[in-house]
Amino acid sequence: MRAIELVGDVDDDHHLRAKVPGDLPAGPVRLILLVPEEDEAGVNCMRGVAAEWLDELADTRQDIYTLEDGQPVDASW
Repeated sequence: MRAIELVGDVDDDHHLRAKVPGDLPAGPVRLILLVPEEDEAGVNCMRGVAAEWLDELADTRQDIYTLEDGQPVDASW
Protein backbone atom coordinates (compact mmCIF):
# COMPACT_ATOMS: atom_id res chain seq x y z
CA MET A 1 0.00 0.00 0.00
CA ARG A 2 1.38 3.43 -0.89
CA ALA A 3 0.57 6.72 0.81
CA ILE A 4 -0.49 9.85 -1.07
CA GLU A 5 -0.90 13.12 0.79
CA LEU A 6 -3.96 15.13 -0.26
CA VAL A 7 -5.35 18.40 0.94
CA GLY A 8 -9.12 18.52 1.10
CA ASP A 9 -12.04 20.44 2.51
CA VAL A 10 -15.01 19.30 4.56
CA ASP A 11 -18.13 21.34 3.79
CA ASP A 12 -21.07 22.21 6.06
CA ASP A 13 -22.84 19.02 4.92
CA HIS A 14 -19.84 16.99 6.19
CA HIS A 15 -18.73 15.93 2.70
CA LEU A 16 -15.02 15.61 1.99
CA ARG A 17 -13.74 17.14 -1.27
CA ALA A 18 -10.24 16.44 -2.48
CA LYS A 19 -8.53 16.27 -5.84
CA VAL A 20 -6.50 13.12 -6.43
CA PRO A 21 -3.65 12.54 -8.88
CA GLY A 22 -4.73 11.53 -12.37
CA ASP A 23 -2.79 8.24 -12.23
CA LEU A 24 -4.77 7.00 -9.22
CA PRO A 25 -7.09 4.21 -10.39
CA ALA A 26 -10.78 4.25 -9.49
CA GLY A 27 -11.80 2.06 -6.57
CA PRO A 28 -11.98 1.98 -2.81
CA VAL A 29 -9.34 3.74 -0.73
CA ARG A 30 -8.56 3.95 2.95
CA LEU A 31 -8.48 7.47 4.42
CA ILE A 32 -6.70 8.74 7.48
CA LEU A 33 -7.73 12.30 8.37
CA LEU A 34 -5.42 14.67 10.16
CA VAL A 35 -7.55 17.46 11.59
CA PRO A 36 -5.73 20.65 12.54
CA GLU A 37 -6.01 21.45 16.20
CA GLU A 38 -7.46 24.87 16.72
CA ASP A 39 -8.76 26.35 19.88
CA GLU A 40 -12.52 26.64 19.95
CA ALA A 41 -12.31 30.34 20.75
CA GLY A 42 -10.54 30.96 17.45
CA VAL A 43 -13.13 29.08 15.41
CA ASN A 44 -16.06 30.65 17.24
CA CYS A 45 -14.52 34.10 16.90
CA MET A 46 -14.13 33.68 13.13
CA ARG A 47 -17.71 32.48 12.77
CA GLY A 48 -18.96 35.39 14.87
CA VAL A 49 -17.07 37.95 12.81
CA ALA A 50 -18.33 36.38 9.57
CA ALA A 51 -21.94 36.46 10.80
CA GLU A 52 -21.59 40.07 11.97
CA TRP A 53 -20.12 41.20 8.65
CA LEU A 54 -22.85 39.35 6.76
CA ASP A 55 -25.52 41.23 8.71
CA GLU A 56 -23.80 44.57 8.20
CA LEU A 57 -23.18 44.06 4.50
CA ALA A 58 -26.82 43.06 3.97
CA ASP A 59 -28.07 46.22 5.74
CA THR A 60 -29.00 48.77 3.04
CA ARG A 61 -28.61 51.60 5.58
CA GLN A 62 -24.85 50.96 5.34
CA ASP A 63 -24.88 51.89 1.62
CA ILE A 64 -23.80 55.51 2.11
CA TYR A 65 -21.51 55.76 -0.94
CA THR A 66 -22.37 55.62 -4.61
CA LEU A 67 -20.32 55.16 -7.78
CA GLU A 68 -20.45 58.94 -8.26
CA ASP A 69 -18.61 59.61 -4.98
CA GLY A 70 -14.88 60.35 -4.97
CA GLN A 71 -12.43 60.54 -7.85
CA PRO A 72 -11.10 57.81 -10.13
CA VAL A 73 -7.73 56.40 -9.09
CA ASP A 74 -6.08 57.59 -12.32
CA ALA A 75 -7.47 61.14 -12.00
CA SER A 76 -5.05 63.99 -12.69
CA TRP A 77 -4.42 66.25 -9.74
